[in-house]
Amino acid sequence: MTLTLPELSSEWVTGLSFAWTGYIAILSIWIVLQKREPVATIGWILALAALPFAGFAIYYFFGPQRLRRQRRRRLRLQAGAHASADFARLYDAAEAAPPELRQMAALGEASCGIPVSSAVRVDFLSGGARTFDAIFEAVRQARHHVHLEYYIFADDKIGTALSELLIERAQAGVKVRLLIDALGGKSLGSRFMTCMTEAGVQVLLFHDMRVGRRLRPVTNYRTHRKIVVCDGRVGFTGGVNITDDEDERTRSDAYHDAHLRIEGSGVRWLQTTFLEDWIYAAGDDSAEARDVRETLESLFAKVDAGSIGVQIVSSGPDTPLEPIHRMVVAAINAATQRAWLTTPYFVPTEAALLALTSAALRGADVRLLVPRRSDSLVVTLAARSYYDDLFAAGVKVWEYEARMLHSKTLVIDDDCAIVGTANFDNRSFRLNFEVCAVVYGNVLAEALTAQFETDLKSARAVVNKGRPRFFERLGEALARVFSPLL
Repeated sequence: MTLTLPELSSEWVTGLSFAWTGYIAILSIWIVLQKREPVATIGWILALAALPFAGFAIYYFFGPQRLRRQRRRRLRLQAGAHASADFARLYDAAEAAPPELRQMAALGEASCGIPVSSAVRVDFLSGGARTFDAIFEAVRQARHHVHLEYYIFADDKIGTALSELLIERAQAGVKVRLLIDALGGKSLGSRFMTCMTEAGVQVLLFHDMRVGRRLRPVTNYRTHRKIVVCDGRVGFTGGVNITDDEDERTRSDAYHDAHLRIEGSGVRWLQTTFLEDWIYAAGDDSAEARDVRETLESLFAKVDAGSIGVQIVSSGPDTPLEPIHRMVVAAINAATQRAWLTTPYFVPTEAALLALTSAALRGADVRLLVPRRSDSLVVTLAARSYYDDLFAAGVKVWEYEARMLHSKTLVIDDDCAIVGTANFDNRSFRLNFEVCAVVYGNVLAEALTAQFETDLKSARAVVNKGRPRFFERLGEALARVFSPLL
């Protein structure tokens, strides 16, 4: 007995053809109106055209979109009213800064609205243990407020210890506000959160992922920022999350990471970035947002300007100018002696790759340090697909072997250094909410140079061995195809 599929009538075929054509037309118009890069636009259309109607849902949930956040400019203007002309005093009057760095500073301010400020002190913190010790000490000394924003805040040993300290500070009368990304903090139990809120710690989730919370979900847009501000005077940012995975005292295979402690007027802009995210997560008309706006004067501590030039740069899908992306590319383009980059995820944009290779071609010492194997095999393969381009230009590549490398640093000559939360990839440059600190002068540049040289002792140099085996090339090539989505 032979089974045959029923033949479709010509009316059915015609109807399906019209439906298919209409689906592709509507989806294409929607994607084209986003005005993204042509390659990405065509890629989305071709990929989703092969998924009848399901592609519409995929793009609805995970496709690119611009987020609009109210009151952002107003808050930055209020913060700026408290700022002194630090950069003019530090560099312009003394004429000590190279023109390229002056242009970088102007670029940062124009793209994200944050001018160069200053710091009395900048401490480079290598590893989770040093970072946690410094954060705990600053929180213990806080007398007015403690603000924290994290992508990952786990309820493990270090997370529990910090939550207990926050509870103790809240019960002592300190205003404690904790903002956690809803995806990064998804493992937190309700009991863990309740213990803090009942003790007076204000806790909010960034971009709640529950269905129905928004007309269009924002699942793909996370806050990847790590910010701590204590009394408006001491601030922290960098790559270290609140998890035992970052603490070498608890785990021998803990991530190798880097963080900054900043003291001085530059902290004002970490404060501003946190407050913008807090008001956005709470809702402009919420009690939490009103409470912040009513106490703005006390949140911007009056601190003396220091001798270290610091510029906080924030970026996210709420701005089309991609400030961190632009600043990193500008910094590499400004390099005359060296550009040493450390990143856990190396999936560069075309502009970033061009900047690295151009710097090497003009004679700068360009070095890249990445993990031998990151926590994503696809990202590891995608990164290796760019090695041939780097080798051809003279870029030197090392793969860190001791542990998972999670540091995000860049040192340019002896004049500029960047530490922050952004990876060297499309997601950090364009999709995530990120923040970094650009430190002008040699204070941080010397520390990052020394750390880079130390890290190379636990890394192996990657050499150009010619064409790898077919399946290796195929895997890297396929991973590279998906690199704009990583």
